[in-house]
Amino acid sequence: MDEGVTEGGVNRESDFDMTPQRLAYKADLKLKAINHAKEHGNRSATREFNINESMVHKWRKQEDDIRLAKKTKKSFRGNKVRWPQLEDRLDCWISEQIAACRSFSTVAVQIKAKAMANEMDINDCKAGPSWCFHFMKLQQLSIRTRTTVSQPLQVDYAEMLGNFRSYCKKQDLRKKHTARPHHQHG
Repeated sequence: MDEGVTEGGVNRESDFDMTPQRLAYKADLKLKAINHAKEHGNRSATREFNINESMVHKWRKQEDDIRLAKKTKKSFRGNKVRWPQLEDRLDCWISEQIAACRSFSTVAVQIKAKAMANEMDINDCKAGPSWCFHFMKLQQLSIRTRTTVSQPLQVDYAEMLGNFRSYCKKQDLRKKHTARPHHQHG
């Protein structure tokens, strides 16, 4: 067995570190714990595999998915999308907004999601701020504030620009007429 790896396949940086760390367990260990729990009970599995009892409960609920997973897979993070068609339509709407250079806010996304949910007869979609945050994170979207590159132009900027250009031309002409040839010393 590799150094620093326990029987469950969990890497532990230091046994003396007092900060609690989240551990990842491989699917084959989870299946062993599930089978042990079925035969001897959840508490026996927690003692046998040195894991929290809540983990055994969670894994037993996920048993079908764990059996289908690769034996080296460690986690089943994140919830599945509840309304994939709604989120696909909303993502298309957001893409259209971005392509048309229109700005939108998270509130606008929530309102549009609620309207689309009503059109699709989805009654239990609340499309709240938390849902919007997770949706935007999954779609890799972010809301940014608009910035300007420069200060607003003055009302008479065209006239001022014309005056500046004519001044530059006059200065350029003066330099050409007053320039003296350089003498080389030899």
